[in-house]
Amino acid sequence: MKHIRYIHFLVLAIALQLPVLAIGQTYKDTITQFRKAYVADLLKEPRKPISANDVRYLRFFEPNPAYRLVASFEPTPGATPFLIATHSGKNKPFKEYGTFTCMLHDTLIVLHAYINLDLINDNNHKDDLFIPFNDETNYTATFAGGRYIDLTVNDIQNGQAVIDFNKCYNPYCAYAEGFSCPIPPSDNHLSIAIQAGEKMYAKHTAE
Repeated sequence: MKHIRYIHFLVLAIALQLPVLAIGQTYKDTITQFRKAYVADLLKEPRKPISANDVRYLRFFEPNPAYRLVASFEPTPGATPFLIATHSGKNKPFKEYGTFTCMLHDTLIVLHAYINLDLINDNNHKDDLFIPFNDETNYTATFAGGRYIDLTVNDIQNGQAVIDFNKCYNPYCAYAEGFSCPIPPSDNHLSIAIQAGEKMYAKHTAE
C-alpha cells in the first residue's frame, strides 16, 4: 500500500508541474517570436542600424518569466514638457505620462513613462509610451547608454500594465554612430541588475 501511495503521489506531483512547464515553454516561444520580429524590423529600418551580416552579433538573455512584471500605473497630470538629451548631443521634447511601480527580487522599481512630443500628432504613434532606463548591467553585460521598453496607452488596463523586461531593446546608438538616441533620465536609473532582454552588441567587442 505504501508503494501504491508513493506512486500516486509521484504521478500527482508530475501532473501539477505540467501546467507550469507548459506555460514556461509557451512564454519562451512568445519571446522567441517577439525577437524574430524585432530583428526583422531592424533590417527593414530605412536608416540601416545593422546589416543582415550583423545579425550574428545580436545577443539576448534567455527568456525569463520572472522579469515579466505586473505594475501599477499612476498618471502624471499636468506634466510639464521637457527635453531629453541624446547621444548625438541633440535634445528631444518629451512629456511624462505617468509612472509604473512593481517589485523585482524584493526591490521596488519605479519607471517613468514618457510621450514623444515629436510624435504627438502622428496617428500611428500618438499613443506610444517610451520607457528608457539604466540598470546595474550597463557597461558589462548590456549597452552603457541604457535600454528601452515600449508600451502604449492601451496597454494600461484597470490601473495596471505588464512590464516585460524580456522585451527591452538597445537604442540604435548601440550599433552605430549618427543616431539621436535619448539618454535615460536619472529618474529611470535602476539600482538593480535587469538580466533580461537585449545584451551588449557583440560586434564592437569582437573588433
